[in-house]
Amino acid sequence: MKLLTKPFTGVAKRNETGSITVVFIALLATMLILVTTESRALFNLHREVKFLEQQQIKRLNTAHTNTVATFNPQAK
Repeated sequence: MKLLTKPFTGVAKRNETGSITVVFIALLATMLILVTTESRALFNLHREVKFLEQQQIKRLNTAHTNTVATFNPQAK
């Protein structure tokens, strides 16, 4: 059986923990950027839908071009 001549100091484990922390923070930052981008896109889409809805309401409330205008000569 081979015995260790040097005791384990835990330096490698400490370096791994620091790397994991950096990777975790980078992933959180990436997720935050994605959530912000999606939220902004959703807001713009909602604004576009409201604008299109207003245009449709305005278009449907105007007089139609193929309606017949009636003329009543007795009305004064």
